Amino acid sequence: MSNTTANVTTGKPKVSGSIYRAPLGSTLPTDAASDLGAAFACMGYISDNGVTNNNSPESDSVKAWGGDTVLHFQTDKPDTFGFTMLEVQNEEVLKSVYGDDNVTVTAATASDPKQIAIQANSKELEESCWVIDMIMTNHGMKRIVIPKGKITEIGEVHYQDSDAVGYDVTVSAVPDASGNTHYEYMSVGVHA
Repeated sequence: MSNTTANVTTGKPKVSGSIYRAPLGSTLPTDAASDLGAAFACMGYISDNGVTNNNSPESDSVKAWGGDTVLHFQTDKPDTFGFTMLEVQNEEVLKSVYGDDNVTVTAATASDPKQIAIQANSKELEESCWVIDMIMTNHGMKRIVIPKGKITEIGEVHYQDSDAVGYDVTVSAVPDASGNTHYEYMSVGVHA
């Protein structure tokens, strides 16, 4: 098999949104292009750093007397996704960061704008289903499905006049009933 430049790609966000969250147990997609169910809420714009995935095994080793390494064994294999959500006035983003029960939204009326109230506390965030959609070179599509993951880290939030406010988060995936932490689906080639 020879080198093929058509197999080299970038990962760009879809115009309609790229990161979605739904309640645990929601029906998950099993391909790269089908419509997501109504339970999936869009997280809106993500910073230009895109999404990072750390899925590297951590290992340890055993040395014999004399210094030879005689055994390597896996001790952990965390599967985490990092990204910065920029739509800090999006109620779905706020629910993801602070917890669904800690965000209250009062709809706008003819005389008052929409009101959002947030409670920051030490309640543990809920596990959710996450989907990350992207467009690849040559009109390909890629979808990452995380059946069970939750935000386990939130970076410092900076309020300044020279940059957008954002929530820099890490979503940690845990194994589903089949033992998988995430699924990847690709559709390669031209889409109508």
